[in-house]
Amino acid sequence: MSALPVIQLRAVGKSYGAARVLKGIDLDVMRGEIVTLIGPSGSGKTTALRCMNFLEPYDEGEVWIKGQLLGYRSAGRTPRDRDSEASIAEVRRPVAMVFQQFNLWPHMTVLANVAAPLVLSKKIGKNEARRLALAALGRVGLAQKADAYPSRLSGGQQQRVGIARALAIEPEVMLLDEPTSALDPELVEEVLSVIRSLAQEGMTMVMVTHEMSFAAKISDKVVFMEAGQIVEAGPPAQLFGNTRTTRLQQFLKPWFDRSLPLSSGTSADTALQTSAPVSGATTGKAA
Repeated sequence: MSALPVIQLRAVGKSYGAARVLKGIDLDVMRGEIVTLIGPSGSGKTTALRCMNFLEPYDEGEVWIKGQLLGYRSAGRTPRDRDSEASIAEVRRPVAMVFQQFNLWPHMTVLANVAAPLVLSKKIGKNEARRLALAALGRVGLAQKADAYPSRLSGGQQQRVGIARALAIEPEVMLLDEPTSALDPELVEEVLSVIRSLAQEGMTMVMVTHEMSFAAKISDKVVFMEAGQIVEAGPPAQLFGNTRTTRLQQFLKPWFDRSLPLSSGTSADTALQTSAPVSGATTGKAA
């Protein structure tokens, strides 16, 4: 991994009116790293993710992408001196995002959905865009669906098209905002399998998810957030097997209740207190 983080957040804050939803977030994302944000609803996970590519303009602090300040002309100035849209687009060019909802154009084929951003945003010729789009669909196992329309796909397939659309621009970093939250349970695994394969290829990813087992297996770093702050961060073995804060223990307790093969007379509270690691949660990125 490079010594310079691909993405850096320094004291990042964000408010909506009087509500301060991010309160001084510091985070480094290194090249090739899988960083997963977990926490209760309303903790600021998605807002933090969206600040990383300036879909949400942050109010305080700084976001740096490959050493370039994102969103503003200079650091530390008040009021903020917003950069030009062209400069913002250039700085965030290495970053692609996958959303909770699939956001596919229903009147366009799968291939056209993936190719359109290449033509419209990157000004790539239609033939080259088609080639790149087909290659991206191949990476998510959907090349055979290139001529299908979104209405003919399952939810899992539609999300895989969304991932292909992000991959087609050849990003260095992918941001994934709860990519399985809109899926029926039986469709979740096919999307997680694609994300797992990208991790094995070395793609840098920052992901918001409620899939705790997946986060434990795939991540290099897990970040637990609450009330707009980072409460605890570290490797999965620490957060899932040697939890340091009472609040994270409380948050993980329902997951431990469901997943731990507890012996008679042993509670999830006891398991957490003794930091008993669960199967699959003691290692980082999945093999």
